[in-house]
Amino acid sequence: MRQKITFQSGELQLAGQLESPAGDIKFYALFAHCFTCGKDIAAATRISRALTQQGIAVLRFDFTGLGNSDGDFANSNFSSNIQDLIAAADHLREYFKAPQLLIGHSLGGAAVLAAAEHISEVQAITTIGAPSDAQHVAHNFSAHLDEINSAGEAKVSLAGREFTIKKQFVDDIAKYDRSHISKLKRALLVMHSPIDATVSINEAEKIYAAAKHPKSFISLDKADHLLTKKQDADYAASIIASWATRYVKYDKSEYTAKLNNGNVLVEEKDHVFTQQVSTKDHTWLADEPLSVGGNNLGPDPYHHLLAGLGACTAMTLRMYASRKNLPLEHVKIELDHSRDYHADCDNCEQTDKLVAITRKITLVGDLSDAQRQRLLEIADKCPVHKTLHNNPLIISELME
Repeated sequence: MRQKITFQSGELQLAGQLESPAGDIKFYALFAHCFTCGKDIAAATRISRALTQQGIAVLRFDFTGLGNSDGDFANSNFSSNIQDLIAAADHLREYFKAPQLLIGHSLGGAAVLAAAEHISEVQAITTIGAPSDAQHVAHNFSAHLDEINSAGEAKVSLAGREFTIKKQFVDDIAKYDRSHISKLKRALLVMHSPIDATVSINEAEKIYAAAKHPKSFISLDKADHLLTKKQDADYAASIIASWATRYVKYDKSEYTAKLNNGNVLVEEKDHVFTQQVSTKDHTWLADEPLSVGGNNLGPDPYHHLLAGLGACTAMTLRMYASRKNLPLEHVKIELDHSRDYHADCDNCEQTDKLVAITRKITLVGDLSDAQRQRLLEIADKCPVHKTLHNNPLIISELME
């Protein structure tokens, strides 16, 4: 669900977009866009909408003088960006619920790091391709710095658009270093691409080094600075959602259905292939790959089936080895499924292809041949193996 939002930052009215899940909301996040960008840039839009698929509502907005917000960009600065973020958080707090997660892209990342101490409810912060301090942004107009300092301002071309940068902006960013990062007292996730040509990954290293635990780093591999590829934005969103739910405290009983132990709930998330899978204590996504029209936000159904068999097999082997004091150091299981004609059905009339699951079991340890063979036999005794082998009856019924 998308909702246009306006709120006051000082005497100016700023424009925002609130993206909300179709169902219950886990918690609210606030997204800060990159330098001279806007709330509707592809990365901000895609990440926000992907997060809603995982129960997180996201407010993104245009900083002063950009997009549909009031004000003159030339009169804005990094300090006003911070004030805009605080105003956005105040609006969420008054009319919805205060943000518990801050997400900042590029210079927006530096802004959320600086604003976090002023938003008490924030429990987690994510930066995406962010510089370690505001002064880094000056490299975008370094060729004009002499003119800015002497004339008081200069017109510069940024991303194909012309902006006026004033000396007050340059003076303002000079006041900010990264000393506040060590005082965050919040969980921090730093995301950066090693091939980012706009903000070097060295900046991510500086942020990570300055921060105190809990802190995490995720490489965005071959993504560009603006995350222009949908799969890169979707990947970032899936990581953010999984990571944030570990650190953001919210009432899970209000969000998840009341499920008994052993029950699984599967619900559509996008009317295509993405599904939310929930148990009493866990929530994750199932999906199909991009090649068949899915979003690739989670394993496909057959991967879930194979994972269930593989996990159950490994657990069963470990339990048996522990009980018998066998020197089993490690278990690795690789599974695959295929459809083939039954090889041992000389007398059967069935000609349909049958599903075959191949389970390759690697046992590491100083085991005798007899012990290895016995463990192979035990693998067939895992409960999931027995369930699949017994061809269970599946009963379907329509619910009101």
